[in-house]
Amino acid sequence: MTAVQRTASTKPALRLLSLGAGVQSTTVLLLACEGIIPRFDVALFADTGWEPRAVYANLERLRVHAERAGIPVQRVSAGNIRTDALDPMHRFVSMPLHTLNPDGSRGLARRQCTSEYKITPLKKAARELLGYPHPRRVPSGVFAEQAIGISTDEIGRARDSGVRFIHNIFPLLDLGFDRARCVEYLRERGFGATVKSACIGCPFHGNAGWRWIRDHDPDGWEQAVEFDRAIRHGYPHASKHGQLLRGQYFLHRSCKPLDEVDLDTPARHPQLIPTPATLDEEGAAPPGHAAPALRSANQTPREPPALRHEWEYFHDHRRRAERHLKSEGGRHCHISCFVSDRRACPFRRPGHRRRR
Repeated sequence: MTAVQRTASTKPALRLLSLGAGVQSTTVLLLACEGIIPRFDVALFADTGWEPRAVYANLERLRVHAERAGIPVQRVSAGNIRTDALDPMHRFVSMPLHTLNPDGSRGLARRQCTSEYKITPLKKAARELLGYPHPRRVPSGVFAEQAIGISTDEIGRARDSGVRFIHNIFPLLDLGFDRARCVEYLRERGFGATVKSACIGCPFHGNAGWRWIRDHDPDGWEQAVEFDRAIRHGYPHASKHGQLLRGQYFLHRSCKPLDEVDLDTPARHPQLIPTPATLDEEGAAPPGHAAPALRSANQTPREPPALRHEWEYFHDHRRRAERHLKSEGGRHCHISCFVSDRRACPFRRPGHRRRR
């Protein structure tokens, strides 16, 4: 990677995009290509090595499109999550697999895959691009501004990076884009086939997500079925070292073998008009498709939860924090807050817990 050396400043030394090649991050990249938002120095794609075929196809198309606008797209990787998990010589890979205990109770394994295969490679790349690879210390005041594709209907996911040298920003929140607006924007520009970005073997897929993989990515489906069988009694690395699981691991939340699950029957648990912010956990819609309205027989329809109040609070908070930055200076203490001391921040939301 090409390092960029800058002196300490209140302005970012680099403008980066965390590109997942899904709906929201694709929208952010196209907005930058059109000059609607400032252009990025680099768009970084953290490759887990096990994304759907449609995601890699979209990534290649975006690479060509972005390079015409002067925005290079680079891949970073911590390895292939599927290969690593099945390698007896590789250390334990923490995926949130569904567990069936000997007493019949169910649980969820620890989740660290996002941190290890997404967040950590992006932070490492940011350090290298700034010119301060580990273990060199990044000087105070030198930082990269990293854009993340989070829309207004999933504002709860917006948070700071946890490190001084990366400041997260959220262009879609500033523009008021929800997921539906992103889909419309992409369709108008010929990117309407963009699908949701997620690992093929992600245990958070619901029936619709697994069905989409089965019907649209046969190779990915076969890999998922084989992976599901391979991890039934624990990861090979743990088994080799005598750390046997007392229960069983599964990819599907029903705790049944993936190829034996009836994916064509709608889920029977009640769920009222799921919002895109809940799709990761509930799996209510396949990649690139709108969520269906599912209601139980004894419940009446209701409107989706209103997010406008929280969204307006976010923008009001940000405006006041930016004015404070201009008058006082200092470093952001949490999302869009720019005071030098977290505890002294006059704009912290009541009940906000300090990130450690």
